[in-house]
Amino acid sequence: MAKESSFDIVSTVEKQEVSNALNQAQKEIAQRYDFRGTGAEIDFSGENILIRANSEERAKAVKDVFGSKLVKRGISLKSFDTGEPYASGKEHRIEGSIKEGIDQPTAKKISKLIRDEGPKSVKATIQGDELRVTSKSRDDLQEVMALLKDFEDAALQFVNMR
Repeated sequence: MAKESSFDIVSTVEKQEVSNALNQAQKEIAQRYDFRGTGAEIDFSGENILIRANSEERAKAVKDVFGSKLVKRGISLKSFDTGEPYASGKEHRIEGSIKEGIDQPTAKKISKLIRDEGPKSVKATIQGDELRVTSKSRDDLQEVMALLKDFEDAALQFVNMR
């Protein structure tokens, strides 16, 4: 009898790389001429990221600078979840966070996508904040990986291929 092959689908972010991207963004914001005198800054506390500036456009520009630093560090923008800019006194703020793990609705959506469009021999089971995909054929597992490469709701990584 053939051995079952499997892999796990996870969504992880290296905290050190996020910290490095944030430090680079802070340095660039402090040095750039177009941010002088605008009160533009970006802070990180635990999981939350707070962007502040004196106008909504400047706050969005700071968000773009941080996003570009994340991409250069190999972190998908799908992992950076931000809200809409809002006014707080004389400044505008954007609150964001780094998403890690696969939440239940997203896991169910991935599982349904694998059931509907993937090979019939593949089974996906939800295990906490990750999914385990199993099949007798490694080719079927690679087909599932190709199917999920462009998944738009989360940054996915494939680990523990056995």
